[in-house]
Amino acid sequence: MMNQIVQGVLLGGYYALIACGLSFMFSIMRIINLAHGSLAVVAAYLIFVLSERIHLPLWLCLILAVTAMSIVGWLLQLFILDRSARAGQLLPILSTFGLSMVLDNALFEQFGADTRSLANSIGDLSWDSWELPGGLFVGKLPVLIFLTAVALLATLQLLLSRTAIGRAIRATAEDPDTAGLVGIDARRVNAMAAAIALSTVTIAGMFLAMRATFEPYSGAQQLLFAFEATIIGGVGSLWGTLAGGIILGIAQTMGASLHPLGFLIAGHAVFLAILLARLFLPDLATLPARFMKRGVSA
Repeated sequence: MMNQIVQGVLLGGYYALIACGLSFMFSIMRIINLAHGSLAVVAAYLIFVLSERIHLPLWLCLILAVTAMSIVGWLLQLFILDRSARAGQLLPILSTFGLSMVLDNALFEQFGADTRSLANSIGDLSWDSWELPGGLFVGKLPVLIFLTAVALLATLQLLLSRTAIGRAIRATAEDPDTAGLVGIDARRVNAMAAAIALSTVTIAGMFLAMRATFEPYSGAQQLLFAFEATIIGGVGSLWGTLAGGIILGIAQTMGASLHPLGFLIAGHAVFLAILLARLFLPDLATLPARFMKRGVSA
């Protein structure tokens, strides 16, 4: 039992990492980015090409990929999301859905159906582990992913609460028209927020390539896990995203211990249960986010 819980918590770190960009974009721009998973796979392929074919150090690959994907996020917001948002709430969703199809098929056309991985680039880190008291083993890579998720969420939280850019982002998210009256350019702020979100997506894409194999159509599954973690933890809550990822991860590992198909079934069941709770018992449904916020404050 304890082993499943520990592994579920670590798995939840990855889900929080893949979900934080989705949650961040929705909380700022009220846009559900259905291309989120595909963009993570694009980042994974970009890092793979830089590492395996151009033979750059992995840290340099990440820096270059984050820079490139940030520019993509900026342009995506200015030329697609911002324009489509003027036509109503549905068009941005359709636009990102169409973008995901274009990206998936473009990756398939370029790289084929073969699976890829960055396991060769990280050596022993892909499989090595530590032994804890009680005979528990925790992988070094899952621990690194979990710590990265916590550090990234903490950085985003500090950015929003302690910097001028963060205050501008929060003001724009609250009321873009009023923010414009005090000199804040809502289009520019939203573009910066999209660039930040795509930076987090790039980091998630790198860890996706490290921890598992990926192929051009892996984005849909990553989007599903990110969406479930976001809904479970509370839409727009960064620390709630971590709580949602942990809850989803524990549910999946516990389900897998009961039945081979229980990994996905248990996760979906918890997601549906909390979704219904949000509809009929809103105070109870916000407990994960409130618990994480109280724990961080303490």
